[in-house]
Amino acid sequence: MKKIIFAALMLLTTSLFAQNITTASAYFKIISEYYGTLKDYEADFEIKIEKQESAGKLSFKAPDLLRMDYTTPEEQVICFSGDLLTIYLKDSAAVLQQQITKDNNAASLTTPQGLSLLSRYYSVAYETGQTAEPLEAGSDEMVVKFVLTRKSASEAFRYIKLAVNENTKLIRRVEAVTPKGETFIFNFYDYKLNQNITDQRFIYDPPSSANIFNNFLFAE
Repeated sequence: MKKIIFAALMLLTTSLFAQNITTASAYFKIISEYYGTLKDYEADFEIKIEKQESAGKLSFKAPDLLRMDYTTPEEQVICFSGDLLTIYLKDSAAVLQQQITKDNNAASLTTPQGLSLLSRYYSVAYETGQTAEPLEAGSDEMVVKFVLTRKSASEAFRYIKLAVNENTKLIRRVEAVTPKGETFIFNFYDYKLNQNITDQRFIYDPPSSANIFNNFLFAE
């Protein structure tokens, strides 16, 4: 009888413990679905690619409007209006433009479409577990950390690490590593959600003095 009671208690304990565990895939789906509820958002960003650093403000409006206004490099702009991708490089006095179709969309990692693509082409796991931990040593910001590993060698990044704020469910940091070992680090902070951003925000008129290069993504 004691063995039966002990086994029953163990089964109950295991059941209660399991109810508090959320798999990495399920947690990641919750984050993706939350991003899908956002009408728009703005956030400050910092990007570090090896020794190069840049910064600015990102604007997003559902379903796929995106704009990045850089403060470093000064006045650089990346704007996606839903069907046209425009990149203005002030230092080169150049405007790169590309018509985008559904077959070659420009989904960002921090949009519902981008997150959906990540879960399709990458395996999702916790870096250390579902319990939140500091973003980095000495930080008071608590995040849940994920590691996404590519399912095939055709993907651009060998693996991607995501740090998601425990309370807001917003992506705080993305660290992506290429097959050659190059590291891209994106930090996002000071989010402002559902500000009723107008579509006009995503229409960019580049300086008339800049040289325009069309179809730059597929030019030989």
